[in-house]
Amino acid sequence: MPFTETVAEPLVSLRDLHLSFGTNPVLKGIDLDVHRGQAVSIIGPSGSGKSTILRCITGLLQPQRGTIRVDSTEVHTLSQESERIELRKRVGFVFQQYNLFPHLSVLENLVIAPRKVLGHSRIEAEKQARALLAKVRMEHKADAYPGQLSGGQQQRVAIARALAMRPELILFDEVTSALDPETVGEVLTVIRELTEEGMTCVLVTHEMRFAEEISDIVYFTENGVIVEHGSATQIFRHPTSERTQTFLRHALGDSGRRPAVANDPYLLTNLGRYSLSV
Repeated sequence: MPFTETVAEPLVSLRDLHLSFGTNPVLKGIDLDVHRGQAVSIIGPSGSGKSTILRCITGLLQPQRGTIRVDSTEVHTLSQESERIELRKRVGFVFQQYNLFPHLSVLENLVIAPRKVLGHSRIEAEKQARALLAKVRMEHKADAYPGQLSGGQQQRVAIARALAMRPELILFDEVTSALDPETVGEVLTVIRELTEEGMTCVLVTHEMRFAEEISDIVYFTENGVIVEHGSATQIFRHPTSERTQTFLRHALGDSGRRPAVANDPYLLTNLGRYSLSV
């Protein structure tokens, strides 16, 4: 009997997704797949629908047409908020703004959801929270409040808080765009480590160098459509669409490739020695 290779079903699947805000069409037939363990980046100019795609995946926005599947959940059919909450237990979302509870300590920000939503004991939730803070190099700030932290530190806490729910995948929506340039590297280091450990991640990002280094698949969007997608090597080194080529020339330099920069903190070879703010 001949051997037949089975191809695993994607963890996330979007088909013919259409969404408009009033008379303004934002998504115009999006098809997108994310397999378990993949790092998928969505790149493109501002206003091209990138963040809207993430919000559809987690049920924050409801498309007018098309299907969204996360594992066995048909997201586009969810009508009750309780159903969407069940989905969000499995899908972590890290926003551009950190959205930490300002009146709670760093530790309490991580403990509250596992206790209230997952029903974990105080001891269990706190043990996990401290381990996650150590993972993002923030264990020494467990008793601090968000207002006492830098932007990069707050974003690392936000990533740890998303991980506290033990999600199947994490969505990152422009998580470095509100940060000072000096603190971007510390957040990228944490995301890189998550992808290396096999966490399924979808990133909307303008950090082209980082996206090229860590992504398995890259989608280039413009005006609500997927113009081109493929491996990071294909998209960044051999894009077939003229529009992708033009975008990357502007994003990466006139040559269309990354300009060489001495001690560039965005390159993964240098991220390991990038100093984390304390």
